[in-house]
Amino acid sequence: MAVKKNKTTDDVLLILCKSVKKILSQTTKNDIQYSPMVQKIAKTCLKPDIGCFVLFEGAFSGLIIINMSAGAAVELYQAYMRQMGFPEEEISNHHTSDDVSNVLGELMNQIVGDFQGELEHQLSLSISQTQPRMLAVNKELVLSINANIERPQSRRVIFRTQSHKTFHLEMSMERTEFIELNDPDNQDYHDPNITKDEQNRAFLEDLDI
Repeated sequence: MAVKKNKTTDDVLLILCKSVKKILSQTTKNDIQYSPMVQKIAKTCLKPDIGCFVLFEGAFSGLIIINMSAGAAVELYQAYMRQMGFPEEEISNHHTSDDVSNVLGELMNQIVGDFQGELEHQLSLSISQTQPRMLAVNKELVLSINANIERPQSRRVIFRTQSHKTFHLEMSMERTEFIELNDPDNQDYHDPNITKDEQNRAFLEDLDI
């Protein structure tokens, strides 16, 4: 069976970066950009001023962290609230507000949900996630999360908001490689034009039941 293409940690990271950009851009109408340069790091950490993390497992195990400055967090939160139609007097100006944490946690949940969908669509891989956790972190505190990932590979990517405030995406996942096989008998598995219901019907027809 011929091997066509390999996918690595950085290919998975690119899918995640696109999910971050897509969800934040759509929900806040904020022009989100990310650096084309990726930094290899020794480990992922929660850092000031706000850190959000989520664990995932399935086809592979890993950890996603987004660390935001107070300015970036407030900018994205306020843009989201305005898009949702909230009046200005109900929108907080402080990054330590519970509303800010709740909104950013919800956005993180949407990001990981989109990431899951793209993994399944592009690589035919399935993962599950924990509920995102959001923490306000002071200047003297850096938190490491023990995710029990075997042979972890960690990466950091810098993002920029519309007003040029920065935040950082960090991902740690087990060292792995996905190999795409050139299998003519299994082409329908990757066909985006075939719905799950159609796949199920075809499967039942093959079983002749």
